[in-house]
Amino acid sequence: MANLRDIRNRISSIENTQQITKAMKMVAAAKLRKAQQRIISTRPYAQKMREVVSRLISGADSSNPILRKPDEVDKILMIVIGSDRGLCGGFNNNLFKLVEQDISSKYSEYHENGKLELITVGRKADGYFKKRNYNVVDTHVGFFDDLNYEKTSSIMIEATEKFMDGRYDKVLVAFNEFKSVLSQNRLVDEVLPLETDQFEEENSSNLNEIDYIYEPDGATILNELLPVHLNMQLWRAVLESNASEQGARMAAMDNATENAKELKDELKLKYNQARQSAITTEISEIVSGAAALEDA
Repeated sequence: MANLRDIRNRISSIENTQQITKAMKMVAAAKLRKAQQRIISTRPYAQKMREVVSRLISGADSSNPILRKPDEVDKILMIVIGSDRGLCGGFNNNLFKLVEQDISSKYSEYHENGKLELITVGRKADGYFKKRNYNVVDTHVGFFDDLNYEKTSSIMIEATEKFMDGRYDKVLVAFNEFKSVLSQNRLVDEVLPLETDQFEEENSSNLNEIDYIYEPDGATILNELLPVHLNMQLWRAVLESNASEQGARMAAMDNATENAKELKDELKLKYNQARQSAITTEISEIVSGAAALEDA
């Protein structure tokens, strides 16, 4: 009977866990809907901003330091966007492994010489890279508890200023791009220096090109819009990562709920088999006892 009691306790424990995973799935689904709405509302603005910047870059002669092209890359900054919480499957580890592979294949010399610096966003990214002795110069733990544009843009503003000062020659952003609940693209994008050739190609491909008159002038407007464009790049990456995290957590909790159900069914089958075996044993003992009394 002790065995039956243990099985009943395990079944009860699994049922409690199943209730928790169901609740977490529902919470993640609600957060995912909000995150998707933020992405959908941000994409048109980001796209139009890129169009305006591409037109200004191709039509203006600007000496903005943001547009500088370093002759030689001496120091690199990488912004890694993870999550503050776990229980989201391979969301964090898959991205972190991609970052390590990218560093190993492209920037191993910079990493060994201490010329590759990291800014981590999220508690998981902070813990992962600090334990592996990467040069983490800034961390943002609890970043997604109060996600807002101002806090995000402050990271990019500081990185842009250091790029203009020559402290960094390249700035990268690593994040999960949201595709669906079950799918995320892991990306390491180069945000600085800006690929002005690509902007010019995008602008020249517009067949309905219109000649605009700018006030005050194109160069001044470009100088104002370039920092905003860079801030939007990081803001989009943060929103994509947030939606990807909720989608990954929703899928992980759904799988956990299904696994708990399967395990509970297996334990119930074992419980019934053990109970049947115990009843059969008791009946056999009673029959044997009755037969022994008759023989006596």
